[in-house]
Amino acid sequence: MKTFSDLMGSQKVLPIIQVENEEQGVKTAQAMVSGGISVVEVVLRTSGSLAALSAIKKAFPDLQVGAGTILDQDKLNQALEAGADFIITPAITPKLLTALSQCTVPVIPGVSNTADIALAHEFGFREMKLFPASLCGGVAFLKAVSSVFQNVTFCPTGGVNPENLADFISLPNVSAAGGTWLANKTWIEAGNWQQITQACLTASQA
Repeated sequence: MKTFSDLMGSQKVLPIIQVENEEQGVKTAQAMVSGGISVVEVVLRTSGSLAALSAIKKAFPDLQVGAGTILDQDKLNQALEAGADFIITPAITPKLLTALSQCTVPVIPGVSNTADIALAHEFGFREMKLFPASLCGGVAFLKAVSSVFQNVTFCPTGGVNPENLADFISLPNVSAAGGTWLANKTWIEAGNWQQITQACLTASQA
């Protein structure tokens, strides 16, 4: 099975899509594809997010579309049925990790401290999401744990922005960094798709 890093390839920024419906989702994804993006995460935080994920995958079959904010088995099943290419969680529990370990797609469990990292490691995971990165120690934390968890790589999310992006992705144990700034809510509501495309182009050059 491919890993999250395999899916990302040379892409170092994971754009996070949070939309209300299918139309917003497809148009946001189109803007990102136009900005050179090949992997995105759709967070399941709205009533229309699952439908949006499915619509994006149908419109762009070559785009790797992940499902975020997975908190339990039911949401995991729904995400996989909707066509998610990978799974990302904001946090972990032993029960959730047991379900995630059975997945046939790449999984990025969310961690926020060394105990979380050790638990996810115990379940066999070597790629993790640090969330919320800016409140969990950020760059300093990732540097500190690199010598202890030498075979773990992270995708920090939460508080990552254009100003600190380079600091995160320059770390050897960071495979990519995720952020919502690439699809600002006000841009989506205003239909400012070119702004999203430009933000993706700029991030790709970071």
